[in-house]
Amino acid sequence: MDLSKTALLIIDVQMAFVHRDDKNEPRSAPEAEENIARLLGIFRQGNLKIIHIHHHSRVAGSPFKAGLAGAAVQEFVTPAQGETVYIKHVNSGFIGTTLEADLREHEIEHLIMCGATANHCVETTTRMAGNLGFDTYFVSDGVWAYGAVGPDGKSHTADEVHSMTLSNMHAEFATVVTTQQILARMG
Repeated sequence: MDLSKTALLIIDVQMAFVHRDDKNEPRSAPEAEENIARLLGIFRQGNLKIIHIHHHSRVAGSPFKAGLAGAAVQEFVTPAQGETVYIKHVNSGFIGTTLEADLREHEIEHLIMCGATANHCVETTTRMAGNLGFDTYFVSDGVWAYGAVGPDGKSHTADEVHSMTLSNMHAEFATVVTTQQILARMG
């Protein structure tokens, strides 16, 4: 992996998820924030490309509406000076932003995806990245999910949702890796 052509994308690590966690809502990958922090630290030490994507919903009642506490960025991933920030209003970081054009302009070929939630914005952005031809890595322990109820009324645990997301991503839209595997690839 050519690190000069690699970017770390940190997607939607915002306070709305802390608020869900504070309500003891079951979720997968309790180690995700620690792993995101590890990746961010390594990228900062290496002066590598870091991209933050934040969700500002336009849907009434969304905790991600700009100006609400839920839209604020979690402190440990506060963008540093010089790090790129994109604001999106839908699930994909590519829709309504200049993300693709900017990646191409900077000759970025490899994308490392982490953040929240695995089965929503990280998955949607990853699917598009794969379809756009980027060499994409989905960090399995750098994302998390919450439980869900399907249209048939069947409940799925957070771990089941997480596992299905990894199944959907791997070898189709991205290479699923752990934090340790991505750090090893980086050398």
